[in-house]
Amino acid sequence: MAKKEKEVGFLTMGDVVAPTKEIPKIGVGMLGYAFMGKAHSYAYKTMSYIYWPPPAIPRLVAISGRREGRLAEAARRFGYERHYTDWHQMLKDKDVQLFDNGAPNDMHKEPCIEAAEMGKHIWCEKPLGRTAGEAKEMLSAAKKAGIKHMVSFNGRLLPAMALARQLIKEGRIGKIYHFRAQYLQEWILPHQNTPLVWRLDGQVAGSGSLGDLAAHTIDLGRFLVGEFKSVMALTKTMIKERTVPGDPTKKAKVTVDDAVEAVVEFENGAVGTIEASRMCSGRKNHETIEINGSKGSIYFDMEDMNRLKVNLIDDRKKAVEGFHDVLVTEATHPYFDVWWPHGHIIGWGATFVHEAKHIMDAIVNDKPVGPEAATFEDGYRCNVICDAIVESAKANKKVSIRY
Repeated sequence: MAKKEKEVGFLTMGDVVAPTKEIPKIGVGMLGYAFMGKAHSYAYKTMSYIYWPPPAIPRLVAISGRREGRLAEAARRFGYERHYTDWHQMLKDKDVQLFDNGAPNDMHKEPCIEAAEMGKHIWCEKPLGRTAGEAKEMLSAAKKAGIKHMVSFNGRLLPAMALARQLIKEGRIGKIYHFRAQYLQEWILPHQNTPLVWRLDGQVAGSGSLGDLAAHTIDLGRFLVGEFKSVMALTKTMIKERTVPGDPTKKAKVTVDDAVEAVVEFENGAVGTIEASRMCSGRKNHETIEINGSKGSIYFDMEDMNRLKVNLIDDRKKAVEGFHDVLVTEATHPYFDVWWPHGHIIGWGATFVHEAKHIMDAIVNDKPVGPEAATFEDGYRCNVICDAIVESAKANKKVSIRY
């Protein structure tokens, strides 16, 4: 039976509600056990008690990867019932209903298409494909199968970004003039001695900072501002060779960009810039978004992700001029009704919890995945823009966006 929590100080903790019917379980099959495997597994294990009652309880059925020893340990660590060194066999597992693809980029297309053809719902890491061509094949397969499909552009599900979208949709920012985005990291600077890992190999990754970092800001540009009309870009590889993993005496060619700079135009007339680099000393995960409009501006910094800086011209008579800090932790703010009392911040991992709940809800209750989260359609459109940036950089010309 339902039990109402008492009011504690300044906060009413809300209702603790017993489910009126049995909560369904959705069997998850995960490909990959490293960075994203850890993040997504954390989300599944956390979602069921943050969102209560949840739309479904994730059942961690199976995890797949190449190395038996590491894979078996990952299965034990994350709590998967079994493991497969052959992802084909994992997809044949009848208990797997949701395929979660956290593998490197060259392993997105084939497993996702096979999963779709088998009727499995899909949550895939970004970028969806190494190219727009790959992404289009994946989108077509998902549409044909009629399954739920989501790309992990987790920035959409940040409370601050969802609030920014809300302000824009309500007209509080007015007509948008500028979109300015940076995504900067430092982890492949020379002093880090980073070998030629898969993210630096074009055959595996497709691109460098473009698909790894700029793809996030491109998706947020579409999410917040609208469709892109054209791009004009420059890409650069600063370190041409790196040591081969496992053998520091050998070197191999770096085949992706280290940095990308782009000037963009949107269909609604807004203009903007996108910058991404993994060669910026002191920048750990520096993703910033600024949007300027006729009625105000918003500014966001991922390294201070619980805050949104807002300047609304209409509020000038009521408040001090300039940007105001909004701590996006009120129960009335997006996603925060299920978390902690206001002022008790959440972390980056919470965005994956939001994604896990979102895809489970879409599956169980037949809800649309977009626009709150990114679909394979969004992943494809992001890939088209990434390809246009590559084309522009190679040809040294403006390139129009065509889907």
